[in-house]
Amino acid sequence: MPGTLSQILLHVVFSTKHRTPCISEEIAPRLYGYIGGIIRAERGVLYDIGGIADHVHLYLRWRTDGAIADLLRTVKSRSSGWVHATFAGQKSFAWQEGYSVFTVSKSQEQAVKAYIARQAEHHRKEDFKSELLRLLDAHAVDYQPQYVTE
Repeated sequence: MPGTLSQILLHVVFSTKHRTPCISEEIAPRLYGYIGGIIRAERGVLYDIGGIADHVHLYLRWRTDGAIADLLRTVKSRSSGWVHATFAGQKSFAWQEGYSVFTVSKSQEQAVKAYIARQAEHHRKEDFKSELLRLLDAHAVDYQPQYVTE
């Protein structure tokens, strides 16, 4: 059998800096498309993306020979630069320093995609901090609550 075979599926969540609500309905579709292009250029596959004004969710397949941290650093820096260059009123746009990433079983793919698709509806009932803490708990991630959403 040649090569390395894998199916590394990830649900990634990250916020704008200070959770500033700066991803408008005008910016979101173009930003999401641009992020998809970055992930493709880095040899990943973006299956779904969505969010609301202060954060995004990505569902993607990643490769075995690349660090997730490198991918996210590239996605955030290139997309932030693109927003600054493309939208004159967004010079202060920035992403938070960190991110959360969770592995996804292929059997849960439709559930993750549906979850991402329902972000606007979901956030009428739950804020980002509560959502993130719930995701961290569901995935049994060790964390210190006071540092999670700084």
